[in-house]
Amino acid sequence: MIVLGLDTATSGCSAAVWDDGRVTARRAEPMARGQAEALVPMAEAALAEAAVGFDRLDRIAVTVGPGAFTGLRIALAAARGFALAAGLPVVGITTFDAIAHGLPEEARAGRAVLVAVDSRRAEPFLQLFGPDLTPVGEPAMHEPAAVPAWLAGLLPAAPLLIAGDGAGLLRPVLEGRPDTAFAEGAGTPDAAVVAALGAARPVGLPAQPFYLRPPDVTLPKAK
Repeated sequence: MIVLGLDTATSGCSAAVWDDGRVTARRAEPMARGQAEALVPMAEAALAEAAVGFDRLDRIAVTVGPGAFTGLRIALAAARGFALAAGLPVVGITTFDAIAHGLPEEARAGRAVLVAVDSRRAEPFLQLFGPDLTPVGEPAMHEPAAVPAWLAGLLPAAPLLIAGDGAGLLRPVLEGRPDTAFAEGAGTPDAAVVAALGAARPVGLPAQPFYLRPPDVTLPKAK
């Protein structure tokens, strides 16, 4: 199976090609703005490097959120456009899944994983996973001060790894928790992981934005 993975959900932009168990091409840059102009050329460059045309793809995988309102829609629009033109299915992957599955196995080492995604507000988007990366509880949004109590209700006492671009918000309240570590790196999704997950899942989320709160937009008043 050959999958094109796309991500612009947070503060990065990436595209990758996954071909039967290995990543054959990848383009990625940290990017808070300008993703709309960068994503399609990245995808085209990744496909060219992998020597794969749209006619050889089996599906497209894309992060659906949560994340930045505009960023989510950039990759989703590109995925839908590519899929419509080539007659391909689109598999949605949550930002939480992409970040959690992108962590090195040695870093997880039997730990539960808490993914914190920057919401551009005081409360990060949160999802807890077990050591086997099965979700524990529902996604949530909490102010950092409320996270220890919320976490204790789901994971009373266990080794924990905290990851994601919102992890820094949790350091002041969780750094002293026993057997707790913070993952290295930027904490943004990787399209290579998105593509691999898209290949492994026979049924994904719909290719629609996954929001945990209403977008910060104001519609114009009717005249």
